[in-house]
Amino acid sequence: MLPTPAIAALCKKFPLINELMALQPLSWFNPAIAQAAEALNDVGLTAADVAEASARLARFAPYLAKAFPETQASGGIIESPVVPLPGMQAALGMMNGQLWLKQDSHLPISGSIKARGGIYEVLKHAEMLALDAGLLKEGDDYRLLASDAVRAFFGQYAIAVGSTGNLGLSIGIMSARLGFRATVHMSADGRQWKKDKLRSHGVTVVEYATDYSVAVEAGRRQAENDPSCHFVDDENSHDLFLGYAVAGQRLKAQFAANGVAVDAEHPLFVYLPCGVGGGPGGVAFGLKLAFGDAVHCVFVEPTHSPCMLLGVHTGLHDRISVQEIGIDNLTAADGLAVGRPSGFVGRAMQRLIDGYATVTDEELYRLLALLEQTQGLRLEPSAVAGFAGIKPVLAAPQYQQHLVTATHLVWGTGGSMVPQEEMAAYVARGRALLAAGAA
Repeated sequence: MLPTPAIAALCKKFPLINELMALQPLSWFNPAIAQAAEALNDVGLTAADVAEASARLARFAPYLAKAFPETQASGGIIESPVVPLPGMQAALGMMNGQLWLKQDSHLPISGSIKARGGIYEVLKHAEMLALDAGLLKEGDDYRLLASDAVRAFFGQYAIAVGSTGNLGLSIGIMSARLGFRATVHMSADGRQWKKDKLRSHGVTVVEYATDYSVAVEAGRRQAENDPSCHFVDDENSHDLFLGYAVAGQRLKAQFAANGVAVDAEHPLFVYLPCGVGGGPGGVAFGLKLAFGDAVHCVFVEPTHSPCMLLGVHTGLHDRISVQEIGIDNLTAADGLAVGRPSGFVGRAMQRLIDGYATVTDEELYRLLALLEQTQGLRLEPSAVAGFAGIKPVLAAPQYQQHLVTATHLVWGTGGSMVPQEEMAAYVARGRALLAAGAA
């Protein structure tokens, strides 16, 4: 924790920090937001990079369809549906526009948004190794990667990652299926069922009694000490970021198929749960490439883990953590329990993200119960965080002109693999909070 005089000086310069330290839900809209044509240059990546990532995923599709039968219906493409939420919209009192859900909670293989970036980075690494070894050449059918010989080749190599859970699932399951020696360094926030699932796939899980940053550092040290080990760096990886960014053009096609217009007169507001920032940052980058200034992205974080808001608002990015201002980083939203944000994402996206909001754990439980009650959909606590960003947007003066014709999309980031008994406990707690609020 910073010395008291240092915190006082920060609070004087950035009064919002006082509100963050009070652990009350709040919102902040970014005064530095810029036109997409200008601000996209901050990222250091381009539409061509995203197109290359999309092409790589297409090359791997035959392999994925073979290795993971649950992807056969989509031809090996890992993608989720987008669905309207009329019941939830009514329950939230949204009189105008239309509310949708992006169901990354139901992505195949690992059941969360991390199936995008995490799996993509593993596939890219595998492709590079196989090409360099002459086991793969341009134009080959990638199903050959499922052979025992290629799996034995990959077995000479290791992949490591630090995770609160969902990224570890995607990295671990994909790496192990290809034949890599996979290790997931998991923080204290990680759920036991996620550890059990990883071990059932042959993944080594190293547990820590501390938070995310310690697990990440341990994974990084493992890779530094092992030349055969590739470390997936959730804080700084461009490959993870690009895997997430592919979602932009895919969503554009889905909305077109559903007759949803997105343009200056029909703006799109997208609400993204945010932990370290790689997933929402990459998705937001892809959305800005796809829709330009017609899309407005809002990151939502737990009141106990508002690392990205703190980093962007102060301009300190990864040079400050929530713990340094006395916030404990303890939240039921395990996937969002991150104290220090990605400096890469914070700096790259700081002029492209419209706003930030925070949400209490109690509200997360209420929202997941309300979603289950109105739509019959079950998501984990962190995955419903986006709903908490809607109210601040609806109240913001700068958006009033087009709210009648706006589309609102909540990015549901995980939940389909949560064991039934654990999900039932989430819903029961949320129902109790809803009932108490109605009493």
